[in-house]
Amino acid sequence: MSTPMDCQLIGRWRIVKADIWDRDYLDLVEPAMLVIQANGHGEIAYGAMQASLDLEYSRALVYFTWEGFDEMDEVRGSGSAELQDDGTLEIEFAYRHGDEATLKAERVTSSTA
Repeated sequence: MSTPMDCQLIGRWRIVKADIWDRDYLDLVEPAMLVIQANGHGEIAYGAMQASLDLEYSRALVYFTWEGFDEMDEVRGSGSAELQDDGTLEIEFAYRHGDEATLKAERVTSSTA
């Protein structure tokens, strides 16, 4: 893996679509979001789930493990996010012993998002 500075995914991403959940569920509590930081950590929130990420970087791909809460229950899992040719992210997201989903995210360009 390369250093975080080489990674094109660092920043805030708005999750706009999922293969197993509709948009109303994604934005249930707050706008669905993925944050990839340069310090090896990140965050994801959608539906009633919020989690912290531990990241490994390459130029157009990150791998992560995550831990957090979904409706007050502790949850964890793993996943990846890959930059697509159209500038969106494709996120493979898996709960340990549970659901697996493919999410689509768009880069947040506004400083107020």
